[in-house]
Amino acid sequence: MLGHDRVDWARESTVSRPLIGVTTYLASAARWGVWELDAALLPVGYPRLVQGAGGLALMLPPDDPSRAAAMVAELDGLVIAGGPDVEPVRYGAEAEPRTGPPARERDAWELALIEAALASGTPLLGICRGMQLLNVALGGTLVQHIDGHVKDTGVFGRHTVTPVPGTRYASVVAEESAVPTYHHQAVDRLGTGLVASAHADDGTVEAVELPGSAWVLGVQWHPEMGTDLRVMESLVRAAAGR
Repeated sequence: MLGHDRVDWARESTVSRPLIGVTTYLASAARWGVWELDAALLPVGYPRLVQGAGGLALMLPPDDPSRAAAMVAELDGLVIAGGPDVEPVRYGAEAEPRTGPPARERDAWELALIEAALASGTPLLGICRGMQLLNVALGGTLVQHIDGHVKDTGVFGRHTVTPVPGTRYASVVAEESAVPTYHHQAVDRLGTGLVASAHADDGTVEAVELPGSAWVLGVQWHPEMGTDLRVMESLVRAAAGR
């Protein structure tokens, strides 16, 4: 009965606060208190960003991809979080020396979630790896290494992104803005239907979107590490509108 009560409470709460699923990392031997165990985890910036924008955050650890459509059907919106490099085989390439080890469980689960969100019209935001995975899901490719977008190992940098006029992103953030950044890969060939909606000063694609009635956006930076809520607020509004 308690389990049913919890589900009912969550569904009732989404009337005013949309339920936004956020994918998680898998970590080996994570530490907290006296414990050192494998864990599904998420940097706290993600749920705080969702909550600050008016949504309820639900963590989505990797699961059987066949369950993705059922999971998305319970959500009002979906965020594919940052994390490790997408395995190059997913876009028909061989791994280069500076490409990180694969995260196959995440790749399979998150690609299935993206497919389900696109099929159902569920508002979708990809952050860093999430934007790259959105591009790959739609048949695009990635550059496996670029310089200049990582300040130092484990340290977020900042750089300016410029919106493309007429895009959804430009309607949310109309001006140039400095964003928190940490990535060494980037979009190469755009996936089917995607358009670039922001660029860095060096020409790197910093945001992509899928034109149409559904809200689909990817950003290469990390809004959860900053204070600008506008992108997440836009997602939450779209989720509430469903």
